[in-house]
Amino acid sequence: VTTVMEADMSRVVAYRRRWQAEFRRREGLRLTFTPFFVRAVVEGLKAVPQVNSSFTDDGILLHRQIHIGIAVALEDGLIVPVIRDADRLSLSGLQRAVTDLAERARSRRLRPDEVQGATFTITNHGVSGSLFATPIINQPNAGILGIGAIQKRPVVVTVEGVDSIAIKPMCYLSFTFDHRVLDGAVADRFLAKVVEVLEHWS
Repeated sequence: VTTVMEADMSRVVAYRRRWQAEFRRREGLRLTFTPFFVRAVVEGLKAVPQVNSSFTDDGILLHRQIHIGIAVALEDGLIVPVIRDADRLSLSGLQRAVTDLAERARSRRLRPDEVQGATFTITNHGVSGSLFATPIINQPNAGILGIGAIQKRPVVVTVEGVDSIAIKPMCYLSFTFDHRVLDGAVADRFLAKVVEVLEHWS
């Protein structure tokens, strides 16, 4: 089952633009959007821990650790390296982990243990321009978040009770979940938290 919400990425876009040069100078890395989504997912999993679970032969297994799988496209398929204990990493730490894992995935230098043990997975299909997708769950995870392309769109904004049209960088987020583990209300609560974190980034 897939549920979809959209996020106003204005604050994330502004934050990234403001700190991009300083981040590159300090870390030697380009600051991408991926660590922002990872951080938002981490906060969502903390708020709705049922999502950080797996369906097993013995029932539902709730994970204490938060290990985020990041889908990386290769020429001949897809691989999902894992950021372990993602909740313990800063934005800089998440970017370092994302960059390192993606580079080693593309050069076939990942260790077997680095593609195992994800408790939740993120796939950024938006990098190829896709706006919306229904991603396939990375079993045995209870869910996977699909991230669409960030595009400027006209949206209705309300200021002091007055509606107007504004141009905003918007992004569709699609959360595919295992209905044996989660119901729609729980899934929507998780996705709403992810959106909230992104829209109120500071």
